[in-house]
Amino acid sequence: SINGKCFDWLLISRRSCFRAGVRYYVRGIDSEGHAANFIETEQIVHYKGSKASFVQTRGSIPFFWSQRPNLKYKPKPQISKSVNHMDGFQRHFDSQIISYGKQMIVNLVNQKGSEKPLEQTFAKMVANMANGMVRYVAFDFHKECSRMRWDRLQILMDQLAEQQDE
Repeated sequence: SINGKCFDWLLISRRSCFRAGVRYYVRGIDSEGHAANFIETEQIVHYKGSKASFVQTRGSIPFFWSQRPNLKYKPKPQISKSVNHMDGFQRHFDSQIISYGKQMIVNLVNQKGSEKPLEQTFAKMVANMANGMVRYVAFDFHKECSRMRWDRLQILMDQLAEQQDE
């Protein structure tokens, strides 16, 4: 109940059976475009007979890369150099568009350090795909929100506001 108005709020997460695995051991996509550790989360609000739903997906960055565990706290990601990334990448987003419609990608990885090549490759692949149904926004979460500055999330929210309203 908020402000005296009672409603039902349901939260459902569905984990894909494709490429499930432990963090660092399973990353990227397979040749069919299945992203590692892919999860669909749906929020449903039911109020006085009306229902609204919002679906969000998350998964590993959808190209061929790995991050082999070692003795370091955070192993360096390795982007595969011997495969055509665009085939699996295209399959992934074709499937996403068929299932969910227009895509709004929000990439939260670090834009510096060892994750920088992941962000750069992801942005470049989205641009090369040139699909009007897919929009890409990078937000360096760790840099922007370090030291518990959660108010900085408003920067991201402002970037997404128009698409969210849509």
